[in-house]
Amino acid sequence: MSIQLIASTTFGLESVVKRECQALGFQDIKTADGKVEFTGDEKDIVKANLWLRCAGRVWVKMGSFTAVTFTELFDRTKALPWGEWIPEDGKFTVVGKSVKSTLFSVPDCQAIVKKAIVEKLKEKYQTDWFDETGASYTIQVGILKDVVTLAIDTSGSGLHMRGYRANALDAPLKESIASAMVQLSYWRKDRILLDPFCGSGTIPIEAAMLARNIAPGLQRKFASEEWGRIGKELWKKARAEAYQAIDYDVTPEIYGSDIDPAAIALAKENAEKAGVDDCITFEVKPSQEITLPGKYGVLITNPPYGERIGELKEVEEMYRALGATMKSDRTWSTYVITSMEYFETLFGRQADKKRKLFNGRIKTDYYQFEGPRPPRA
Repeated sequence: MSIQLIASTTFGLESVVKRECQALGFQDIKTADGKVEFTGDEKDIVKANLWLRCAGRVWVKMGSFTAVTFTELFDRTKALPWGEWIPEDGKFTVVGKSVKSTLFSVPDCQAIVKKAIVEKLKEKYQTDWFDETGASYTIQVGILKDVVTLAIDTSGSGLHMRGYRANALDAPLKESIASAMVQLSYWRKDRILLDPFCGSGTIPIEAAMLARNIAPGLQRKFASEEWGRIGKELWKKARAEAYQAIDYDVTPEIYGSDIDPAAIALAKENAEKAGVDDCITFEVKPSQEITLPGKYGVLITNPPYGERIGELKEVEEMYRALGATMKSDRTWSTYVITSMEYFETLFGRQADKKRKLFNGRIKTDYYQFEGPRPPRA
């Protein structure tokens, strides 16, 4: 029986996640704001969690319906087959959000959904009491313009939490966004990659993991690993296959630098945990002093945005210097994410493409300056 699944995503990355779903062989793929829906089975829940690089979480979609009263919300929630997923000893919590809807009180909606599910499970298991000593289930009630979507979270913590970055510096870039930046660029594993504001190394590490075909979820746990419906054997087999799929023969040429020695020490530690420390050369260096290592390379970076008081002039100078460096070799392609709206003026060139993205809660643009493709060997 096919299962309806949802991969949630940052606004602006829906097309990237859709491509990832297509590459993984999922069926009936549809995109909407902030999510990609597809159908699959239990194996695909495991595969999506292990392999999706740019999604937020993977959800089992239980149902979608219109509700403008609490009675409608209760009845239609209760009608769904909750017992197919939640066992008698399962413990579950309900989280919620409501946008532009008649049912605007999120706590009330959560309470009603929880009550409806409990009533359904009472009928299923012929009991009035649940121990809740088993696996955990997080159910989301999302209401948008009176349309309710109910889904169970299969991931647990967000998929951007790969496991290699235990510690991060201030204002870290999410791993999922870093991977999307690489995938939206001209970079391929046979081209040079440079990040002159690498911080704790997220962009270089994500690029190296892509090059080596390392599954992003290989080092972490997921909520649905404890679920009886999926079973531990599926996870064990999928992990074994993912380890076999790693291509250790690939050693891409990747460089990361930063002015902060503590950041570079952390970047080296993170790269080692991710299994790609031999792919990346890290060094302490101010961005104004970088030189481009070779031809037809790709610079991908998340520089400071100048959000703090007193930083703006310094950041503007960094952007001007970066523009001058990149002008010195037009074979390079440049990709920069920043919230500074006049970045192109400072960089000295208009972007070939610009994409709106949210880095956390900060609205940013991803500026893409595309150089020529390298000549064929």
